[in-house]
Amino acid sequence: MDQLTKASAATSAMPENGLAGSAKAEGTGGTLGSDVRTSSVHTDDVHTTSEGDVHTAVHTIATGAKRAARTLRSATAIQKNALLERIAEELENASAQIVAANALDMKAGRERGMAEGLLDRLLLTDERVTSIAGAVRHVAALPDPVGEVVEGRTLANGLRLKKVRVPMGVIGMIYEARPNVTVDGAVLALKAGSSAILRGGSAALHSNKELVNVIRRALTACDFPPELVSSIDDYGRGGAVELMHARGLVDLVIPRGGAGLIQTVVREATVPVIETGVGNVHIYVDKDADLDKAIPIVLNSKLQRVGVCNAAESLLVHKAVAEPFLAQLFSEFEREQVRVHADELAASYAPASLILLPATEDDWAREYLAREIAVKIVDDEEEAIEHILRYSSGHTEAIVSDNYGAIQDFIDAMDCAVVAVNASTRFTDGGEFGMGAEIGISTQKLHARGPMGLREITSTTWIVEGDGHVRC
Repeated sequence: MDQLTKASAATSAMPENGLAGSAKAEGTGGTLGSDVRTSSVHTDDVHTTSEGDVHTAVHTIATGAKRAARTLRSATAIQKNALLERIAEELENASAQIVAANALDMKAGRERGMAEGLLDRLLLTDERVTSIAGAVRHVAALPDPVGEVVEGRTLANGLRLKKVRVPMGVIGMIYEARPNVTVDGAVLALKAGSSAILRGGSAALHSNKELVNVIRRALTACDFPPELVSSIDDYGRGGAVELMHARGLVDLVIPRGGAGLIQTVVREATVPVIETGVGNVHIYVDKDADLDKAIPIVLNSKLQRVGVCNAAESLLVHKAVAEPFLAQLFSEFEREQVRVHADELAASYAPASLILLPATEDDWAREYLAREIAVKIVDDEEEAIEHILRYSSGHTEAIVSDNYGAIQDFIDAMDCAVVAVNASTRFTDGGEFGMGAEIGISTQKLHARGPMGLREITSTTWIVEGDGHVRC
C-alpha cells in the first residue's frame, strides 16, 4: 500500500465524534476526527482540498521545514535568543488581534457545548498573552542545549570521543484546543535548533492562525526563513495523517490532547512519536497525613485549573482518617460545586447537598478535565498502591503523609513520570520545573519522560577525533 493510499485509509477509519460530541465535551478528549464537525470554524479548503493536494501540500511544507532547519544548525545562541525576544515583542504588540481571533474560537466552542475545562484551555486574554510572551523570554534566557557535551573520554589508542547535543531536525506537533501550545511548541523547537510544523485543530483555528502569523513575522524580521514554523491546520485531519506519515522529512511527532487523539497518533504514525499521556492523576491521603496540609493540596490539585493534565482526578483516603478528612473536604467541594463520584463508604460521609454520584468502574480510569473527582476509601497503603497501578496513566501520582516509610514504599511502587510527596500535582509542569515553556509531558519511558523542555527535544551525535587512526 503506497503512502497516499495508507493516508486515505487511516483518515477514513478515524471517528468523527470529536470535541463536538457529548462524551468528548465532558472532557474525555477528542480524536483527529473532531475537525470535520465544526464547519463554522473551518476554512473552505479543510473540506474541499483533495487527498492528492493534501499530500502534496503537507510534503511541500515539510520539505521547506527540513531545508529551513539547516539554517538553525549554524545559528548562534545569541541569534536564537534575539529571535525569541522578537517573538515575545511581536506577541505583546499583537495582543489585541490575538484575543479578537480567540474570541471567535471561544464563541464556536460554547455553541458546540465544549466543557468548562476545555474552554479554559482555549481561552486567551491580554493577561495570558502577556504570560505567554514572558514564557518565551524565559526560554530565551535558558542555556542553549545545542553543542552541549553530554560525555567525553579518550580511549587507550588515543582517539578522543565526545557525545554532543544536536538539533532533532523537524518536529511535528498535533494538539487540540490549546493555543498556548502553538507558541510553546514553536519557541522550544526554535531554541533547540529545529523547525516546527503545527497542527492545532479546528477548536483553536483562528487563534492558532494569528499566532503562527505573528511568529513568522518575527522570523522574517530576524532574517530567518519563515518556513521554520508552519501550520497545516488548513488541511484538516488528512493533513495530520500526512504529517504522521512524512518519515524522512519529519523527525519526530508529539501529540498533545485527549486519549483519542494521542492513541490515534501512536497507532497511525510512521514517524517516531513521543507519547504525551492522559493525566489520570491520583492523590493518596495516608493515615499519617497532616490533614491541615492535605486539604489545600487536594483542593489545589483539583481546582486551580481543572482542564489540565496535571489536575487530580481520583482521591484515595485511608480509612483511619476518612471521617475527619472527608467531612472537611466535602464541605469545600460543596462550596466549589465539585461533582463527586464516590464509593459506598466515601458517600456515607457526604452531606446531602453535595453533588454526589455512585462511582463506577469507568470513573476510576477517567480523566474528567472538569469540576469532578472520583473518591475511594482504602483499608491501607497497599490497597491504594494496587488501585493506582491498575488505573494510572503514568503521569503524576501523589502521596500526603508524614510517615517516611509509607512515602518511600509509595515512591518505590509507582511507575509514572512524576511522584509528588506532600505537594500539589499541579507542579508537574516544565515552567515550574525551571525548563521554561514545555513541549509536553511524556508518559512513555524511552528517550524522554515527564515534562519535556529543550534537552528532551534534541538528539546526540558522537564526534570521534583521531590523528590518522585506523582500526586493526
